[in-house]
Order: sequence, then C-alpha cells, then structure tokens
Amino acid sequence: MIQFNNVVKNFRRARVLDGISLDIGLGERVALIGSNGAGKTTLIRCLLGEYTHDGEITINGLDPRSNRTAVLGTIGFVPQLPPPLKMPVGQLIDFSAALCNTDPKRIHEIAKRLGLDVESIRSRQFVRLSGGMKQKLLIAIALGRDAKVLVMDEPAANLDPEARKIFFDLLAERQNEATMLISSHRLDEVSALVNRVIEMDMGKVVLDDKVADDVALSDTLDCRIAIKRFEPAFAKAIAAWKFAARNENLVWEGKIAGPDRLRFLGMISRYSALIGDISLTENTN
Repeated sequence: MIQFNNVVKNFRRARVLDGISLDIGLGERVALIGSNGAGKTTLIRCLLGEYTHDGEITINGLDPRSNRTAVLGTIGFVPQLPPPLKMPVGQLIDFSAALCNTDPKRIHEIAKRLGLDVESIRSRQFVRLSGGMKQKLLIAIALGRDAKVLVMDEPAANLDPEARKIFFDLLAERQNEATMLISSHRLDEVSALVNRVIEMDMGKVVLDDKVADDVALSDTLDCRIAIKRFEPAFAKAIAAWKFAARNENLVWEGKIAGPDRLRFLGMISRYSALIGDISLTENTN
C-alpha cells in the first residue's frame, strides 16, 4: 500500500530524513511517534508529494509527487496546522466533497458527531474559526470521503476531551477498511487503535514494532533493555514496571502484559537516546 525506499530529505545542510525504508500494508494502523524535530511531519509531507526528496515513495504503486491528483483522491489527510483558508465553511465543504465525489451530507454528519454545527458557521471564513472548530472540520472532511489511506499529523490537537473520544471512535469504525498513519506524541491515545508503532529520532527509524490484533490478555512479553549509561530518571521509570536491574544497573529485565506493549513503548520512547539495545519476546505459556 505505502512504500518508502531509502528516502532522504535535506533542508540546506540539515538532514531531516536519513534513509527511511518502510513498507506499510493494507489494513495496518500505524502510530508514528517521536520527539519534535524527529522528522515525522517531513515524512508525511513527502508522502503527500509536497516535498522533493531522494529515494522513492509510492502509494498503490504511484509516485505521490508526479501523480498528486490521483493519489490525493484516495487519501484522507488531517494536517498538524490548519491552513489559512479564507474560503467560507460551506464552500469549503462543497469543494472538498466534489473533489472526491462525496455527498457533503456525510461531512456534515461527522462534524455533528464531533460537536460542530456546520449550518451555524456555514458563511464564516475557515480562517476565522477557533482552533477546535478548524480541527473538527478538517477531520470531518478527511473522514467524510471513502479514503483507503488516512494520514493524520497530531489530529487530536485542539480537540476537547469529548471530541477527542468521538474522534478515536470514528477511526475505530474505519479500522477494517483503511490503512492509517497517525503521527502523535501521545502514544497512549492511539494504543487501543493501532497495530504497529514506528518511532523516529533524528530522521531515522529507531523502532518498528507490529502488534497482533488478537493479542490476548493472558499474553506476556519478556523484555530486556541495555542502556549506555546509568540514568536515575530512567531507573525510576522502569522500576515502576517492576523491572529488575542487572550488570551494575546497565541492563534491565522484566515482563509486560501484551495489551500494555504500546503504553510501555511510549514510556521507553522518551529515553531512546539512552537505550543501546532492546528486545521483546512474546511468551504465551
């Protein structure tokens, strides 16, 4: 479905993407995590054909930069920052629906579920909406089309708690019919939805972990982590998971319940520069 083959992107002398190679299959729901500046948004913009780059990117075999119209017609996208559009809300919805041959009523219905009354703001310019209103509308437009690929860059930003819950419910309804790539700094939010975690750091993939959809509550994983140096903050965090220290506190070993794997990796991702080696082995006994 989505392939990255040795993708490199430089901005002047700074290398932002450093040889990214990934294969994301149909039906995979990927959490793309990493700190600010790790390269997540740049990777997404290359995927959407917005940036030139070295290496190859394809979606269903098509280059998104040289086939932008065809490719973008199959993608539902929510950007990290709303574009400064002066177009009235009603016109924006009608225009977006026409691009992908979608009934505008579908966008209205999803917006309503998110708590946004489109009719009351139909004549207002998009740029004059509040941050939360913009985000809800962009989500409604993205999910209102029959997209086989959903790409979302920090999609829950600016959403109130109730709208955030509804948003992830909406994504869950699409989990069997779309490939999802969701960039987020809060892995706990998407852990129940995704079945793969890709972590980036300094333009490289430093973790790529797939999680089976049928992980049982009784499944456990044996984990071993080797760190480069002792760090009190890491020791405190890993001890909370009941890990035991070995080799002068440079090796930590413990067990993780299968469903807690993503939450655990979210915690570990904060110490990616400290970790020299990590292994997770499924234990179904």
